[in-house]
Formats: sequence, structure tokens, C-alpha cells
Amino acid sequence: MRHIRALLLAPAIFLSWSAATGQFTKELAEAARRHLADDGSFATRLAHAALDRTHQVVRYEPAYVRLEYPGGDVPAGTGVCTDEVIRSYRALGHDLQKLVHEDMRRNFSSYPKHWGLARPDSNIDHRRVPNLQTFFKRRGASLPVTQNEGDYRPGDLITCTVAGRLPHIAIVVPAPDGGARPWIVHNIGQGPQCEDRLFEFPLTGHYRWHPHQ
Repeated sequence: MRHIRALLLAPAIFLSWSAATGQFTKELAEAARRHLADDGSFATRLAHAALDRTHQVVRYEPAYVRLEYPGGDVPAGTGVCTDEVIRSYRALGHDLQKLVHEDMRRNFSSYPKHWGLARPDSNIDHRRVPNLQTFFKRRGASLPVTQNEGDYRPGDLITCTVAGRLPHIAIVVPAPDGGARPWIVHNIGQGPQCEDRLFEFPLTGHYRWHPHQ
């Protein structure tokens, strides 16, 4: 009987934990927001858009989904790390689905061939970290990868490798306490979170793509 009661209580405990975690990341995000410059720059607005994402409940879901084009998105309650970047830029009027697809149509040979595709696919190309890395690099947005926390500014993007093989992407935001080492907003499995994980995984890219200053 005790085992049955434990099983019945488990969902409530999990929901309570999930709600507490969500509230905690929102509080951290709002504390980080207070350290953004009041300058109206694209970088600042992108960091605000990333912090706004922490108020959304998103289940990590990497499945292939057919999307409208342009402006297509997976269901709002699902997504992966790239979707947080896509949604943040889209909030500022820049559709990475369309931009990446158009660039791949013109320059397909310049993009990675990891997936064996013979042509661009507007449903998924922009949702793959290596393609975003290539796009940002082709836009002249690539910066040196360093271990110097001062080189990373709010509104920058970083890419890294998780578990030795999984590409990941995140948006840089201020630390909630105003500390020197920036934090990131990303979805690494628990939905959009504001976390102190800038240097936790091996960095593979650093980008500053601000199409309109």
C-alpha cells in the first residue's frame, strides 16, 4: 500500500518541483534583466527577448516537424536549444528559418553535409546548430572563442559540445547578481533556463549577429 501511495503522490511532487524550478529561473532571469544596459541596442533587445523566453513552459522535443514557410515554428510548448535562438530573433523581426533557407538555396555546398540531404529543407535546416554556426560565420558574425569572461557580452551567441558529441547553442545574458561572468539562456532539456553555464561545456563558437543596430 505504501508503494501505491508513493506512486500516486509522485506526479504531484514532480509537478510541484517543476513549478518551483520554473519560478526560480524566472526570478533569476528578471534579476539578470536589471543588469542590461538601457541603450535600446539590438544586443540588449536580443538579451531581453532571450530572458522573456524563460517565462515559457517548453518541453524538450527534437522530433522533425513540418513547418509553414516562412515564419514556421514548432508548437509553442515544445522545442530544442535552437528554437530558443530562433524565437528570440523572430521577436525582433528576423526570421532565421527564411534567412538560413535562402542562404542554403544559394550556397548549399557551403553548409555541413552531416544529414545526407541533397537539397535544403526549410522544416529543419535552421533548427540544426551546425547550420546556424555556418550562417552566422557567413554573415561575418564569428568571434574568437576564449576562456575570458569579459569577451562575452549580452546578446552574443555561444555554441558548445555536450556529452562529447551533441552540438548546443545559447544566448549570453548578464549574471543575475551583476557578476563579471555572464550567464546564458538556453534549453538543454528542461525548457528555457537562465543559468551560470557559459564555460561548462567545450565551446565551439562565439557569434555576435546584430543585423540592425
